[in-house]
Amino acid sequence: MASWVLSECGLRPLPRIYAQPRAGTVSIDNKIRLPLQADLTRGSSFRASSASRERNWALKVSAPLAVQPVNEEGDELVRERINGEGEFDPGAPPPFKLADIRAAIPKHCWVKNPWTSMSYVARDVLVVFGLAAAAAYFNSWAVWPLYWVAQGTMFWALFVLGHDCGHGSFSNNPKLNSVVGHLLHSSILVPYHGWRISHRTHHQNHGHVENDESWHPLSEKIYKCLDPATRRLRFTLPFPMLAYPFYLWGRSPGKAGSHFDPNSDLFVPNERKDVITSTVCWTAMAAILVGLSSVMGPVKLLQLYGIPYWINVMWLDLVTYLHHHGHEDKLPWYRGKEWSYLRGGLTTLDRDYGWINNIHHDIGTHVIHHLFPQIPHYHLVEAVTNIGFLIGFIWFVTSKTEAAKPVLGKYYREPKKSWRLPVHLLGLLVKSMKKDHYVSDTGDVVYYQTDPKLCGSLESE
Repeated sequence: MASWVLSECGLRPLPRIYAQPRAGTVSIDNKIRLPLQADLTRGSSFRASSASRERNWALKVSAPLAVQPVNEEGDELVRERINGEGEFDPGAPPPFKLADIRAAIPKHCWVKNPWTSMSYVARDVLVVFGLAAAAAYFNSWAVWPLYWVAQGTMFWALFVLGHDCGHGSFSNNPKLNSVVGHLLHSSILVPYHGWRISHRTHHQNHGHVENDESWHPLSEKIYKCLDPATRRLRFTLPFPMLAYPFYLWGRSPGKAGSHFDPNSDLFVPNERKDVITSTVCWTAMAAILVGLSSVMGPVKLLQLYGIPYWINVMWLDLVTYLHHHGHEDKLPWYRGKEWSYLRGGLTTLDRDYGWINNIHHDIGTHVIHHLFPQIPHYHLVEAVTNIGFLIGFIWFVTSKTEAAKPVLGKYYREPKKSWRLPVHLLGLLVKSMKKDHYVSDTGDVVYYQTDPKLCGSLESE
């Protein structure tokens, strides 16, 4: 089956150009090494093996099971170079290991408390129902736009909590993770297991040109296969920010499969039951919405659910895109032997969302999350720097990354501080869409290139 370019806002299908990696756990000497062990920094880059898969999917979170070692020659000299006056090369192997970063993280940050996790679920669900009740009560066009933005943001917050379930950072109980993940994600029309498995592939291959799963760059060959209308649509706002539902059905350009299809090459045979379960839950939610439409009318359902759903989609696409694009300096993407879990993870970006930071559970603290997705979102905070109240709930503003920044040096890119609302990110998004178009077909360390014709046409608009 061909992959639809529409999956990320294109128009027509493309053939798969390269073999797809299997998403899953890794077999190394037939032993699973969890990333909390001391040997985290040994081994090679990921190679999925269907023979090593176990039914206990809860342990198969998006985390490294083995990490390619970094060349340690001249460690001190390299440290001086990246933190001192020497020219910094973001594509060079870092002079530290994953274990060095982990050692800087306080031990309590690894502890998962299911009661704490459930308290955030209760908080967000109460806010969602409270907003819907208030909007239905006032039923005023002065209120509806405010409701759509607020409720769409809360739908996005529900997605993030389900995201924690998918990583296994919600709790150590796989059944609890599965039940809560299905309830949260199905409520916003996301197939939980299908998404969880593809998201695991994203984390295990972050920063890899071909093997990454989320917002990976187009190769020059694929880019030039796109017709002019498709290119413009893909890089013209707001269309890329509405891509997620299409991605769930058809994945990205050059990649075949669907998150709803248990026979998709996203999955291996013993994951098919999980995918079917999630597809059934998704279908049940769709049926509930159809029933509600017949009861309250399609217009009211659109007001209460439909528009907030699309606001949620825009949040999801904005956040996930800007965690991997839009920095003022060019960020490397890797292939072949140059790629490693650590180097790929260091290409991700932290973002400051102002007031939204804690509404969407500090998802902007993305570098540490990508390297260590086992850390619960409420431990992505090192110290409380500001305490406030939002709709009666205490929330905290700061970044867990403070502990790791001395180790990361210039490999950590300090996010620009946001105003109360992250309006500054819109400028970064527009700028990135105008210049980050494709990468070279050759080379193991590559950077985004700009299509001057497309850039000129977009600027003229």
